Amino acid sequence: MAESGEWPSNGLDVAALMAGGWRPLPFSELVLKIHGRCNLACDYCYVYESADRSWRDRPRSMPPQVVAATAARLAEHARDHDLTKVTVVLHGGEPLLAGKANLAAAVGRFRAALPPICKVEVCLQTNGVLLTDEMLAIFDEHEVGISVSLDGDRAGHDRHRIHANGRGSHSEVIRGLARLTNSYRRLYHGLLCTVDLDNDPVRTYEALIETRPPRIDFLLPHGTWTTPPPRRPTEGGGTPYAEWLIAVFDRWYHAPRRETGVRLFEEIINLLLGGQSRSENIGLSPVAMLVVDTDGTLQQVDTLKTSYQGAPDTGLNVFDHRFDDAMLHPGVVARQIGLAALAPMCKTCAVRDICGGGLYAHRYREGHGYLNPSVYCPDLMRLISHIGRTVQHDLALAAQPAQSR
Repeated sequence: MAESGEWPSNGLDVAALMAGGWRPLPFSELVLKIHGRCNLACDYCYVYESADRSWRDRPRSMPPQVVAATAARLAEHARDHDLTKVTVVLHGGEPLLAGKANLAAAVGRFRAALPPICKVEVCLQTNGVLLTDEMLAIFDEHEVGISVSLDGDRAGHDRHRIHANGRGSHSEVIRGLARLTNSYRRLYHGLLCTVDLDNDPVRTYEALIETRPPRIDFLLPHGTWTTPPPRRPTEGGGTPYAEWLIAVFDRWYHAPRRETGVRLFEEIINLLLGGQSRSENIGLSPVAMLVVDTDGTLQQVDTLKTSYQGAPDTGLNVFDHRFDDAMLHPGVVARQIGLAALAPMCKTCAVRDICGGGLYAHRYREGHGYLNPSVYCPDLMRLISHIGRTVQHDLALAAQPAQSR
């Protein structure tokens, strides 16, 4: 357990922020841990392989009474803040382990609870192994969008995304994706791929686009200054993750036609052109997301499990507390105050407004908390600079008179 003296628990003055006119944003995205176990044993999993082991003491599956209480709290929150749209993400573990009936009941409960003026978008993050036709028919009936984790071709995917007996899951995931992209393509939201430096970046990208995903999210392996990501030196020593992502960016950006969206690259370009970030991974836009675990406890964001035991906890639950109570938790506030949550060296950085300090979970250092640059700082600088130069070159070229090109 980390010391209570770490930032933001100690050092972030929420009362002073409020006195100065700052107000928190209400939660518009709810991550529902509908099932707390998984049918795979991925060796990089931040839920089961990280410092926080609280999953061992929580229910395997979210009980109906927790679902009902959560739906009621979200409806209360939507009414109190006049929300016109909320997103509910069915998550885990592996959410499909909850079963068709429980998943359908949960979706129905949320849709029935929310006020008529508030649209409820429901989506699901799955490893894809249990995507049967029967399961997909339920999601089609209830309009549930589906994102699938896939780490590239068979060799790349099966290096980490394995069953407990060591057997790879690639063939099962591809079968599930084939069902999804055949009769249920309208539900297909995209793929999530965790970057592995041992996988060829271009081969990985080209394997991912075989199913014509509408979007790909490339995720950096979770790590902190205390427990660094694989081969990410904490004392300089190159930018291996940037080089990997740059190879993918160049292949994606210079393709003769648009093959898919890549969220990380599109968000960086959007920010470079003066837009607002729509992702917690990059930029300074406030994050308005709350997590509910299987026992009904409210958590800041589950990726904080990589930091220390109990890092995501708020001390609140859906039975005894309103969502508004979580809005002023220091950890929630820290992810909504943008520039004020950055380390001193980040505030003077040339790419400050683009990088935004990187993913909040990647800033942790034992004894200091989260008031640090991202452990991926050199990689983010290198990647953003490369994308910036590429886009700037093309904008300058486009601005030239046709005869001078």
